Amino acid sequence: MPKVKPHRTSPSLDMTPMVDLAFLLVTFFMLTTQFRPDEAVVVDPPSSTSDLQAPDSDILTLTIDANKRVFFGYDKAPVKEAALKAVGAKYGVNFTPAQVKQFSLLPNFGVPITQLGSYLDKDTEQRKALNKGLPGIPYDSLNNQMIDWVIEARKANAALFKKPTFLVIKGDGDADVKTVQTVIKELQEKDINRFNLLTSLEMKPSFVK
Repeated sequence: MPKVKPHRTSPSLDMTPMVDLAFLLVTFFMLTTQFRPDEAVVVDPPSSTSDLQAPDSDILTLTIDANKRVFFGYDKAPVKEAALKAVGAKYGVNFTPAQVKQFSLLPNFGVPITQLGSYLDKDTEQRKALNKGLPGIPYDSLNNQMIDWVIEARKANAALFKKPTFLVIKGDGDADVKTVQTVIKELQEKDINRFNLLTSLEMKPSFVK
């Protein structure tokens, strides 16, 4: 008897669930993504072969650019708001609720406290245009506002979140060495001796035997 050959059918794959899932993921990311405002200054840190990672939160960043300017940043909005009110009170500068809210959204800033209010009143594009000419935060011995920001932010984080602050110095590769040394010296004079120098990671050299 002749053999009966089974009828072969080509397998089919229904892609409808995959397409639905893709659209759901795109919608989710569109609704939940929050774009961070541009930083007031962008620096290119020197490279190193260290692979130690910075902490994920409670980070205070002092950014030093190639023009000897110092910028202050913190990663928690409530801490920034509390520090702003404390430093403002010390220098007799008051801020409106709108200015306080705007300040909490800034990644970093670099103006003296007396000029900060007018800077916060500007819109995003106006601030972006001003950033290149900002004087930076004063850090000399006669007007050391940088230390005031550091101290008040550390106090605020300890009071609000019961956590220590990780201080990071982020210097440009072309930053003036004396400026970096001055910033470190001012921190140490206030017994702030624990901080990290942020670098960009480069490939570790490989050795061929």
